[in-house]
Amino acid sequence: MIEHDAQFKLMAYLDGELSERESAEVRAWLARDEEARALLTELQSTGAALAGHEAGLKLPESREFFWSKIQREIERQETAPVAARNVSWFAWLQSHFVPVGGVALLTCLLALLMASPGKPGNMLAEIDLASDDVGAYTYRDQQQKLTMIWFYDRGDDSQFTKEPSIASIEPE
Repeated sequence: MIEHDAQFKLMAYLDGELSERESAEVRAWLARDEEARALLTELQSTGAALAGHEAGLKLPESREFFWSKIQREIERQETAPVAARNVSWFAWLQSHFVPVGGVALLTCLLALLMASPGKPGNMLAEIDLASDDVGAYTYRDQQQKLTMIWFYDRGDDSQFTKEPSIASIEPE
């Protein structure tokens, strides 16, 4: 098995990329090594098979000119000054005061909840009954974090003799 470096040197010899001294060394190697000659023959036949099927892509300018255009464009973009964005007065106000206004609104709501009598959130727990015929008793246990609400019929005279029914139990 021929080493990779030797295979690459053989491909360079086939492509005509070696100096005269290196080409002479490869010819001497080919004269004494049959495996190297077989590999050269295989490379030549593969190159001949591929030569007819290669896409003939031609650049309209030379390779050096093509790459120099790319290099000039990169350098131009690196040194080009960045234009300042022209931001309208309304857009600037909107981008700065909308978030500040949202925070201010949340702060006001929190202050209203804290200023309500009793515990914060009491005004949210208030019950408004739609009917004057129904009443409600509320029991709140702070240790158990439990609120119980008893609904009763105000027109029933025997409301204190019967046990009230538990209509709703909601944890706090």
